[in-house]
Amino acid sequence: MHECFEKSKVVITVDYKGLNVAAISALRRKLKESEIEFKVVKNSLLILASEETDTALIKDSFKGPSAVALSYSDPVASAKVLTEFAKENEKLEIKVGVMDGKVLDLDAIKTLSSLPSKDELLGQLLSVINGVPTSFVRAVADVPRRIVNVLQAIKDQKEQVDEAA
Repeated sequence: MHECFEKSKVVITVDYKGLNVAAISALRRKLKESEIEFKVVKNSLLILASEETDTALIKDSFKGPSAVALSYSDPVASAKVLTEFAKENEKLEIKVGVMDGKVLDLDAIKTLSSLPSKDELLGQLLSVINGVPTSFVRAVADVPRRIVNVLQAIKDQKEQVDEAA
């Protein structure tokens, strides 16, 4: 567990008391799809494993039936899955979390869950990066068309002058 706490980008503790086996299995499945570990461990072991890690900041929350969600790559994903699941299952209580040495209360976790995921951000970045060359090409391609239009206008004007003369 100590290694898990060291490697994780975010750790969120939840109280799962009152959830039946089917609900916990559904939660585990959703978390696993997002590559998030969900562990139910004795509180004394959680406290011991959290020593000398950022998770030690929230060791006071390891009381009662506690479980931890550990995300190693995308900190937003765990907050999203847990927040959405808690809306559907009122018995799941999100307690507290820790990310980058900062304690996250319930409001901070909800705010984190509203952010775009890593994949969504990469998609947005890619569209911006792709948009710049496309706009540049359009602008450069437009210059010859405008020159041709100006030359055509000059030609038409000269033809009108010649016809009038």
